[in-house]
Amino acid sequence: MIDVLIDKLTPCLEEISTGKIFQTTFSVADNSEIIGLQDKGWNFNWADKELNRSNVYKLQLKQDDVIQGLISAEVTRGAVYVRLLESAPHNLGTDKQFNGVGGHLFAIAIKLSYAMGFNGYIFFETKNMSLVEHYSDKFGANLIPTRIHLHRMEINEINAQRLLENYSLEGDLNVR
Repeated sequence: MIDVLIDKLTPCLEEISTGKIFQTTFSVADNSEIIGLQDKGWNFNWADKELNRSNVYKLQLKQDDVIQGLISAEVTRGAVYVRLLESAPHNLGTDKQFNGVGGHLFAIAIKLSYAMGFNGYIFFETKNMSLVEHYSDKFGANLIPTRIHLHRMEINEINAQRLLENYSLEGDLNVR
């Protein structure tokens, strides 16, 4: 379930204190990198067995190994399902370090969707209607309520392309 506010759509991460722009990269997160993150202030258990079918990607700056955010994206029939998405603790709240993490993480899922032949289509679930409105405003995401989840959303192929055009992401999808 997704509970991240998208602060700013930036082609790279923007350091809030200086306005400096940093290039990013992404790759599959190793188990050794995600075990114990809750002890370091992360909200989700990224090593949970429920994520075994997912690809967990880490977003980093090109010049260092600090994880700026994580996304769990699962390839399903005809789409990519974003199971979890989280900004690093240092990128949350009023004292956060970087703008743009959440949008970059969604862009990784869209890249995965393109790689799998789904034309950028992704779907996810949010916690509440406030977030539904937020993702609709920021990404053009559409609410697709189902019996399974009242706050299920999609980013269709058109809006996926628009979103991806905002980002200069480099990385390795290494799909399983």
